[in-house]
Amino acid sequence: MKKISPAAVCRMVLAGALVLGGAAFLSSCSGAQAAPESTFVLLDGSKQTTADLKGKVTLVNFWATSCVTCVAEMPKLIATHNKYKTQGYDTLAVAMSYDPPSYVVNFAQTRQLPFNVAIDNTGTVAKAWGDVQLTPTTFLVNKRGQIVKQFVGEPDFDALHTLIEKLLAEA
Repeated sequence: MKKISPAAVCRMVLAGALVLGGAAFLSSCSGAQAAPESTFVLLDGSKQTTADLKGKVTLVNFWATSCVTCVAEMPKLIATHNKYKTQGYDTLAVAMSYDPPSYVVNFAQTRQLPFNVAIDNTGTVAKAWGDVQLTPTTFLVNKRGQIVKQFVGEPDFDALHTLIEKLLAEA
């Protein structure tokens, strides 16, 4: 019998999840890996880097204003952010390169997003984070700057909250 690598298994599982309608997919195939070195350009023009994520549990959400699931999950992302922000949790929403910046700014302002929003104008951030093309794609990063989980599609927020609480409790 031919042996299949763990990476190939991950790709097959992800492909299967996408065929089945893009249901949320939790990746734990390779364990925690360092978040890629990236510079996020925020709406106010300031910059945040991957190194700035260390010390907090951070949800990095790749999204677009044209993505129905992204827009639908945003109130849950806001509620999650507000629930844990005083405990060392942060959220970073990264708008995809094809999303018009004026749409992103309008969305963030009209919905009073309580977390940082970045625009990935060139697509380099999405490429660095595993060539993200499907939205929403969300990464949960621990205090050490390692990706613990990846979600394609809307996460199961109860399970996400349980994992956030576990990560917040870690030293």
